[in-house]
Amino acid sequence: MITRRQAGLSLAAITLAAGAARAQGTAPQPAAPAASSGPGFHRFRVGNFTATTVFDGTATLPLENFVLNAPVETVRDVLAESFLPRDRYVTPYTLTALQAGGRTVLFDAGTGGQLAPTAGSALANLRAAGIEPERVDLVVLTHVHGDHITGLATADGKAVFPNAEIVIPEAEWRYWSDAGNETSAPARQKPNFANLKRRLAPYEGRVRRVEEGQEALPGIRAITTPGHTPGHTSWHVADGDGELIVLGDVTHRPELFARRPGFHVMFDFDPAMAETTRRRVLDRCAADRVRVTGYHFPFPANGYIAWEGEGFRFIPADWTA
Repeated sequence: MITRRQAGLSLAAITLAAGAARAQGTAPQPAAPAASSGPGFHRFRVGNFTATTVFDGTATLPLENFVLNAPVETVRDVLAESFLPRDRYVTPYTLTALQAGGRTVLFDAGTGGQLAPTAGSALANLRAAGIEPERVDLVVLTHVHGDHITGLATADGKAVFPNAEIVIPEAEWRYWSDAGNETSAPARQKPNFANLKRRLAPYEGRVRRVEEGQEALPGIRAITTPGHTPGHTSWHVADGDGELIVLGDVTHRPELFARRPGFHVMFDFDPAMAETTRRRVLDRCAADRVRVTGYHFPFPANGYIAWEGEGFRFIPADWTA
């Protein structure tokens, strides 16, 4: 069993390295401007970087068999304790954008308005935040599930971010680009193989693979967090005294899967590994008191992880912080 104080070596090494760099001394940081927000975006500072969470909408899913290892009535009760509907699972989608060193980075690409009628508002909300898709320099992927990469391309195959380079975790690429894996994969996983090819096609020659611990850009480093998919990767952002972990799908809605980290969501490739990763990463985030963003967290989807009982709870960041 993963204990409360056990730390993941990858995440620990990265956060310790960031702390050591700060201890060696950095130039004083200018005062950060007040965070600003709009109906579908929220802006805050990470050192000198500007982070923006961008709402892409929601999807509604049936509760039956959504959690693989718990009775549906237990799931209903846990949802109700957080004042969420007992009869359905509403999953939010929220992207994280970062303006860093004169470049604009987007973590994941959203649904592209092609998966659910109540999702697909990311582009409009990016524009409302002053981020035009043509100005995005880098799209950094956490993994290749459709709700994270479908927004890379339009329904007719055109690049949504025409000037962007795509960064994909090496382990994720290695699995989903392998024809043998496609042949042997369970039926539920097979669409991911074709969708990845389709969404990356308009970016030919502009796809870069990144290993564990490598940087997508200075200050943006890969943390391998497998289980949800074979190469699922979170991203550690650090600048000056600011830190952020872009969790991706380490946990789905925290009201359910952080409070009950032993719950296995139906989308996990390896549920047991996903649980081990979830406990390890959330424990580290709680210990280090580091700010996080979560793709399926309630908008504006940024805040902190704290220990609670045998699990964790998500504490939204102060809106003005």
